[in-house]
Amino acid sequence: MKHIKVADLMTDEVVSVAPGSAFKDVAKLLAQYDISGVPVLDDEDRVVGVVSQTDLLAHAGPGPGTSRQNGTAVEPPTAGDIMSAPAITVRAEETVADAARLMTRRGIERRPVVDVEDRLVGIVTRRDLLRMFLRPDSEIRRRVYDEILAEALGVPAGDVDVHVVDGIVTLDGHVERRSRLAPLLGLVGQLEGVVAVASRVTARTDDTATAHADQARHAMPW
Repeated sequence: MKHIKVADLMTDEVVSVAPGSAFKDVAKLLAQYDISGVPVLDDEDRVVGVVSQTDLLAHAGPGPGTSRQNGTAVEPPTAGDIMSAPAITVRAEETVADAARLMTRRGIERRPVVDVEDRLVGIVTRRDLLRMFLRPDSEIRRRVYDEILAEALGVPAGDVDVHVVDGIVTLDGHVERRSRLAPLLGLVGQLEGVVAVASRVTARTDDTATAHADQARHAMPW
């Protein structure tokens, strides 16, 4: 079954800075583009860190030239001085579901997207990931029929009816074997855009008892 990749939702026009970028310039970029953070790139476009609003506020102080140490003016920090490193990145080929779980667990709003050589190729935000729950009901219904019932489980056309309203999938009908019910519900529930699954699908034959008996027989010592 095909899953949506981060590359399908990411923004490929990314505001970034170099490690030597001045504190004030980074702050201006965040304000200008109304973003919460920027990736910091080395000379080969590899992500070496991220500067967020939190990083800026943690290092905010008197203006340039007003701080002194031993009578010498202290230079304002650069992006490389205040960035959070190493950066938490995501690969473009990762699934949206995996990226969403990590961002939620880490409390991250934005994540740089990198290729196989760790070079920046885009940025993905929580708002981008929410788009997977805005998929049209008609597309979800088509994918349940084509990718799950027909391709993954081999259920004949017409055996199961699929209705989708606001991301809620209702299944009605029958499958040949009871062992198909759990995979059916699991696969539909994992489909991007599905909010909930209600099933009234029944099985013509119960093959679970036979399967358990076979497992027990093979497990017996001889």
